[in-house]
Amino acid sequence: MIPLPAPAHPTAILSFDFDGTLHHSAGEPPVPVEFFQLVRRLREEQGVVWGINTGRSMAQVVEGLVESRFPFSPDWVVAREREIFLPNAFGRWVPHGKWNQRCEKEIHWLFKHARKLLKRLRQEIENHTAARWIEMDGEPAGLISQSEEEMEWIIEHIEPLVRDEPHLSWQRNSIYLRFGHRDFQKGSSLCHVAEAYGLAVGQRFAIGDSYNDLEMLDPVNVGMSACPANSVAAVKRVVREGGGWLSQASHGHGSIEALEHFFLGGKRAAHGP
Repeated sequence: MIPLPAPAHPTAILSFDFDGTLHHSAGEPPVPVEFFQLVRRLREEQGVVWGINTGRSMAQVVEGLVESRFPFSPDWVVAREREIFLPNAFGRWVPHGKWNQRCEKEIHWLFKHARKLLKRLRQEIENHTAARWIEMDGEPAGLISQSEEEMEWIIEHIEPLVRDEPHLSWQRNSIYLRFGHRDFQKGSSLCHVAEAYGLAVGQRFAIGDSYNDLEMLDPVNVGMSACPANSVAAVKRVVREGGGWLSQASHGHGSIEALEHFFLGGKRAAHGP
């Protein structure tokens, strides 16, 4: 699996959250065939570049590409909301050295510096909720709550505790939360990729459905924002207030609708559903 032939002069960059935005596990296929037809058309006619911007690890992204029957690979991937990967000539995913090294270094310093605070957060969460704290390679601290309501309580409870540590932040998707560095998230990662292509804010499109997509959808980072119909209320509000597009369709079909709005003037793609 390799990308489409590279455009001579990229005109826009497209950034897609994966689960819930592009990929729907209950769909058959999980990503609509029409999506790939539309991306191919936009590549040929308008010279766009595109990528996946997800909370999945790179290994999980590869699994998702295979499961979703991608006929060609993205031009880039942001994994775990912060790590940038590019495909080589053989279709293998290669880490973006300087960015990923800087990211790892900054996060390592932060977690070492904030270890007492993280210990306190863990104690508070385990003493007052049934959420499970997670520590693993590449994921120094995270948690899984028992419900959306429990996660809301956790976030409301920990926000005052982290105010004195300006670099500590978190990324949330439903009942999952990952602690990390405020400077490394989907929005900053997308900006770094876009700048490498020489594409300004107005030439950037992003679509997402959950809390960890909020920075990516911020008008500071993208000029064209969108969300599918199945998005959480916070995402719909950010997209609406930023003058973006709220699709009436869900998941991958919502992504198709948004692309048609911004790049085809609202006209249905030739092979659309």
